[in-house]
Amino acid sequence: MKKLIFALTLMGLLGGHAPLTASQPVPDAAGYIVKVGDTAPDFEMKLTDGRKVKLSELKGKVVMLQFTASWCGVCRKEMPFIEKDIWQKHKDNASFALYGIDRDEPLERVKAFAKQTGVTYPLGLDPGADIFAKYAERNAGITRNVLIDKEGKIVMMTRLYNEEEFASLCKKIDELLK
Repeated sequence: MKKLIFALTLMGLLGGHAPLTASQPVPDAAGYIVKVGDTAPDFEMKLTDGRKVKLSELKGKVVMLQFTASWCGVCRKEMPFIEKDIWQKHKDNASFALYGIDRDEPLERVKAFAKQTGVTYPLGLDPGADIFAKYAERNAGITRNVLIDKEGKIVMMTRLYNEEEFASLCKKIDELLK
């Protein structure tokens, strides 16, 4: 009887769970390990102009993160639309921030990539894809966008480029900025 009481007490202390180990988040079909409604994982990154940005310091703004890389054909297709339909429309709105996060490429390559694609929105460096790995499986594909509301919660995530989904993203940004 004492052993049973000890076992039940121990289970109570452990919350009724198996041994406490750090569990890996289970990715969704698109490779995301975060979901809509989650608080966006914080990070700090260096931009191509040398400035540093920390996500948590952007609270109070609608933030769009675009995960990209120069070798990504879909990224190259999507980026001019992000530039024209999102950045040019909202860049002067103090309540909006957009950052491209370039996956594991050196500064000069990222600068050349911005020039080639014609984007003027800020691009940041993600050595080792460590920022990316806070949002999706480290080896998952890009392009992907994460939209974060003024409270720091993820409200929309996209994967690849789809005209309908992109139109929904633009509409959601407009709604959040009203």
